Amino acid sequence: MTIKVSLAGVTGWTGKLVAESVIAAPDMELVSCVSRSAQGKTLSSLGLASDLVVSGSVAEALKTRSDVFVDFTSADAVREHVLYAIGQGVSTIVGSSGLSATDFDEIQTLALDKGVGVIACGNFSITAALAKHFSLLAAKYLPSWEIIDYASATKIDAPSGTVRELAECMEEVRQNKLARAQIKGTPVHSVRLPGYVIAFETVFGLPDERLTLRHDAGTSARPYVDGTLLAIRQCAQVKGLVRGLDKLLF
Repeated sequence: MTIKVSLAGVTGWTGKLVAESVIAAPDMELVSCVSRSAQGKTLSSLGLASDLVVSGSVAEALKTRSDVFVDFTSADAVREHVLYAIGQGVSTIVGSSGLSATDFDEIQTLALDKGVGVIACGNFSITAALAKHFSLLAAKYLPSWEIIDYASATKIDAPSGTVRELAECMEEVRQNKLARAQIKGTPVHSVRLPGYVIAFETVFGLPDERLTLRHDAGTSARPYVDGTLLAIRQCAQVKGLVRGLDKLLF
């Protein structure tokens, strides 16, 4: 069965690569897409192998029947987009950061009410998902940790969705013994400076020893494509909200 995909943020850093990969995938079809800046243009004019015309809004794009809606837009737009798509009964992939715990509660309630799946990942990189999984495993045995979140000076949200998701999941494993400032019991430090791309590290400390689990991403959005395609393929099997790519891997 071909999965019909609608993508918001098709001209963005990650969105364009995701669109390219969906178009090339034998089991997927890109049936609609959204970009306010490219509204009315064809994807072929943007360098993609499709004559699909770009919509200016999610409401317009979802007039075309879709199995999965994917959002790679911005922190200020994602909540509205995701709630609209779920309200239309469309399974949803959340690739944009900026949602709060309260937002996720609302998304979970609506998704269960509509009987659709939502997969939200702070980071769709498979290696980042592994770093998160290993951190959660280490927390079972090590009582104290902190997280450092690195990104360029242009990244608006701090901390990132990646480490916010990680911190909230760490609290589900155990209580951080030495927590002082926290997200759900985890001290998180966000570095936003020129020269950084995207990285995070979980640092565990014991007397006379420490363990650091670190993930670094390069300048391309390519690491996030395979995880997004995995989520698109598995979304139909989900009911309600799943947070974290690691939940699909393990």
